[in-house]
Amino acid sequence: MAIAKAERLMNLALCLLGTRRPLSKRELRESIEAYLEAGSDDSFNRMFERDKDDLRELGLVIETVENLDGETGYLARRDSNRLPAITLDAEEAAALGLAAKVWQQARLAGAASGALQKLRAAGLPEDVDPYGAHGALEPRIPVHEAAFEPLMLACRDRRPVVFDYRKANAAQPAPRHVEPWALECWRGHWYLAGWDRDRRAERVFRLSRITGKVRSRSGRFTVPVPDVVTVRETVASWAGETADRSARIRLRSDAGYPLRAKATAVRELGDGWDELEIPYGHGLDAWLVEFGPDVVVLEPAELRADVVDRLRAVAKG
Repeated sequence: MAIAKAERLMNLALCLLGTRRPLSKRELRESIEAYLEAGSDDSFNRMFERDKDDLRELGLVIETVENLDGETGYLARRDSNRLPAITLDAEEAAALGLAAKVWQQARLAGAASGALQKLRAAGLPEDVDPYGAHGALEPRIPVHEAAFEPLMLACRDRRPVVFDYRKANAAQPAPRHVEPWALECWRGHWYLAGWDRDRRAERVFRLSRITGKVRSRSGRFTVPVPDVVTVRETVASWAGETADRSARIRLRSDAGYPLRAKATAVRELGDGWDELEIPYGHGLDAWLVEFGPDVVVLEPAELRADVVDRLRAVAKG
């Protein structure tokens, strides 16, 4: 079905781009085999209107023209659907090359490689190697969660999703109905920012806590999607990047180097332990749990209680 629709859209686009005059629905139906096979006029009209809307969403500029007889015709002028010439200097090409190296998933790697090939065909200078200009840099963004790809596509297509999510202090996962906004990577972990329909509020979900499959749902978003800067600030806050106070912890002397990098003060306690003062914001409890028995929270009391609750939930499985 997907192949048949893609072929139908391609044929419609070629007809609209290849004509010098507006073509009526009747003429388009007679020119495209899939439309001839439509069972009735109503079926054809619904199919044509959906296809026309899909092509416009893909960026094709389709004009609607009414002739002297009052008949409506359609065409896509080549000058309205032609991109300007693409020119890239060596530094811009190098930046694209580094971006293409980031992704390790086969699907994303193929898309990045294909994009660079299209740029080369569109006029990227032959003496510019977008992969080799900064060969010493090897950027990587690891993605191990199975939920990443379906959520990435849902964010792109603006499709609501449902998935089972296990909070750090919960023993069992619970279903969440979400309008996905964007995926962001913080401290090596991926987070989804979106609108939680059940709680009627924005929420951030760590992908590693999503269990089972991500299921798509029909319908449109009910809440406007914030700009990318606002989404990143939301993820940063939930991931513990925004701190408004301090916490004191005990840390084993040979462990917790990421915590030491964040510390505003360090004091040796002896017996293999140090005392650290670190910024305390939303999400710190989840981060501290990752260090297991190497960390003991001294204060504040609410942070200590949150960490203990999370550890107990982990112990229960």
